[in-house]
Amino acid sequence: MNSPVFSVSPESNFRARSSSRLFFSDVGLCCYRSLSSYAHDLLLRLTSITDVQPPTCTSFAFASDPSPLQDFCVADPESPVLVNGVVCKDPKVVQADDFLFRGLHLMGNTSNNVGSNVTLVNVEKLRGLNTFDISMARIDFAPMGINPPHTHPRATEILTVIEGTILVGFVTSNTENRLITKVLEKGDVFVFPEGLIHFQKNLGNGYALALAALSSQNPGVITIANAVFGSNPNIAADILAKAFQTDISVVSQIQSKFKTLM
Repeated sequence: MNSPVFSVSPESNFRARSSSRLFFSDVGLCCYRSLSSYAHDLLLRLTSITDVQPPTCTSFAFASDPSPLQDFCVADPESPVLVNGVVCKDPKVVQADDFLFRGLHLMGNTSNNVGSNVTLVNVEKLRGLNTFDISMARIDFAPMGINPPHTHPRATEILTVIEGTILVGFVTSNTENRLITKVLEKGDVFVFPEGLIHFQKNLGNGYALALAALSSQNPGVITIANAVFGSNPNIAADILAKAFQTDISVVSQIQSKFKTLM
């Protein structure tokens, strides 16, 4: 008697044979990049009605936004429910303005200590982005201004220079810590891998402008200096002194500067 074939996904399938063993094609059901809830439930049902043991394999974690299961899921900021993301509005009350953001043509205020301004359009500013895995930002630079070293914990960033000449760079992870840099001109595009520390600097004497797209509705940002020296409360100065191989007095001086910015 032929054994039944269960179609689980376009990428993976398995057969339950008379020997009650599971055979996996491609990279295997449980090791594939993402396992749908349907496939997961099917696997559990099969293992519960046979003597088949769930397969052992290496598991992988992927940081990405949930994919939409309907046309849209406009964020409802009034909902008291807390979820990993944002609760959807009732589709019947969704309006065109939920998918609209105005003002990205306006230059940001770069009169600050770093000489740059980031206008972020994420799910908080544009409710219709909810579940769509994307956001964007306008980055304005004063002459010689910088967007200081920072990281986006939930997104890859792709940056396009609109005006000016901009030095960009990112640092690979430990232990290599390799600095990869490039000078970009108008029309150039550069990508910063997810989670890696990166920066930009305007090399010109005029204002510069870049647009960035990010692979999350809420990419997050951790500015390294602010997080390390401007935390609330402070990280103990002796810890930072050892980490940065400097004197406690130097650390305390730097921390005091960041406290004045808060």
